[in-house]
Amino acid sequence: MITNVSLTTVFVKDIDAAKAFYIDVLGFVERTDITIGDGSYRWCTVSHPGQPELEVHLQLPGPPLSPEVAEMFARARDEGSLFALGLAVDDCRKTYDDLRAKGVEFLQEPADRPYGVEAVARDNSGNWLVLVEQKEFNPADFD
Repeated sequence: MITNVSLTTVFVKDIDAAKAFYIDVLGFVERTDITIGDGSYRWCTVSHPGQPELEVHLQLPGPPLSPEVAEMFARARDEGSLFALGLAVDDCRKTYDDLRAKGVEFLQEPADRPYGVEAVARDNSGNWLVLVEQKEFNPADFD
């Protein structure tokens, strides 16, 4: 039986730079950083300290993906059209201010939505990070 989601992958441009961004800017912690096999594959994961059971795998588009698929992901990442993570925040406007002060690029300022307050940022590889301060709502009210 499946008990939870434990891993998700974010395609990055540079593992060291992405790791630093997720740790130093977003407040994540290192989980694993090892080189596997002949030294050509790096397994690097980070997680939020309040959710250690979910690891974020920072990966370059490449093996074990086929060259065509790796190129597709690299191209989408470079165009800034890949979604990385949805991040729950307790105060979206304050988090927006804090992250902007750290140099994080935002695509969308905090805005009220039926489900809460949402802002959209980019990580340092160009991936989308959606910050949501959730509020109670009934999706059926919007059918």
